[in-house]
Amino acid sequence: MAGPYKVIETKSLKGRLAAIGLIIASLLFAWFSIRLQLGNMLGSLTQPNAPNAAEIASFARDLSPNDPITNWLEATINKDLFSSDGTSRAVAGYADMVRNAPYDHRAWVELARALEQAELFDDAEKAFKRAVELAPAYSYTHWHLANFYLRQGREDEAMDQFRAAASKSPEYRDQVFSIVWEYFEKDPKRLDQLADQRPEVRAGLAKFYAARELPVESLRVWNTLSAEEKQDHHDVAKVIAQALYEKRFFRSAVAYVKQLGLESGAELGVIQNPGFETPFEDPQKVYFGWKSVRLEKTDVRSDQIKKHGGNRSLRIAFSGYNGIEVKNVWQVAAVQSSKRYRVRFWVRTEDLKSAGPPLIEIVNANDNKILATSPAFPTGNNDWTEMKVEFEVPETAEGILVRLDRAYCGDACPIFGSVWLDDFVLEAE
Repeated sequence: MAGPYKVIETKSLKGRLAAIGLIIASLLFAWFSIRLQLGNMLGSLTQPNAPNAAEIASFARDLSPNDPITNWLEATINKDLFSSDGTSRAVAGYADMVRNAPYDHRAWVELARALEQAELFDDAEKAFKRAVELAPAYSYTHWHLANFYLRQGREDEAMDQFRAAASKSPEYRDQVFSIVWEYFEKDPKRLDQLADQRPEVRAGLAKFYAARELPVESLRVWNTLSAEEKQDHHDVAKVIAQALYEKRFFRSAVAYVKQLGLESGAELGVIQNPGFETPFEDPQKVYFGWKSVRLEKTDVRSDQIKKHGGNRSLRIAFSGYNGIEVKNVWQVAAVQSSKRYRVRFWVRTEDLKSAGPPLIEIVNANDNKILATSPAFPTGNNDWTEMKVEFEVPETAEGILVRLDRAYCGDACPIFGSVWLDDFVLEAE
């Protein structure tokens, strides 16, 4: 049957020679293929700092002399020798790599770095620029050229390249901010130059400032975004709000929380949900609203029957609670520093019995020191009574903690009965 096969007659001398030639050619092809693959494998798998790396690199280069990977390995090992001879060999190796991979921007960056190490600065700049030309959309190339310019003291050119790197990659953005921040001695004006008009960069800069515990700068940059841009970067703002709250920068945190719509009543100098009209949420999800945790022999719940104003109040029922402290209902409020305030609220009691009745504490939320306490709640049965607590916010404080606690009466001092709270007001004097 006819087919696409060529039959070589090996009975004649000519046929035998042809067959031997074909076998030799196949073996040579296989050998060269295997050695190229083996060289590439050795170059790919060997770390420059591995034992015997130099010997392996030399062998890999002999097997596959035109492979960029083997060129890179040998050049990198030579570059790390920190000698003029090693640097020269590294430059030559990276130059070979570029010749074998002329359109690989990474190869050009490696060559540029070796040229800079060899103090061939003009050639290094050309190589860095070639990498940028080959990969203009990659932050990697702009980042390396920017750092080169910075090391050369060419600050304006460096800023142009840093701006390009920051605009194209979230991964490089924080690195750019960090190096510019440190180089220019923590000057916000320099960082502002990087942000230009790209909302994602400005949102990233607001996050950077928050991480550096600069809440005012963070909020300033964030407020340069439009309402639509803020919504587009809602997740970034939520991270910022959480970070500022945890670091106790309450004034800036409350501004973020309000803008995000996380807590509609969040305001500077305000107690949220003052009449307990809305249910308590998970304490892990609340910043400036009321929070509550379970406590043995204590029941906290909303009451629609007995209230001072509105539709509800908060009822705390004690059935023999014996702890030294209560601290199971609280709220953080952002306030101005070095200012006097007053907290007013209404309390009602029923069958309240204890030598250490409940009370309200005002605590510095920045250092957890008590600023003032209300009088202890009256025992027995008492209709709604207004109470006031006056205090001054320390210079270092940005927030207060309004907290339920009790008067101290020893290690074994039970509480029985019920307390109702309603209509909290925070007033600046």
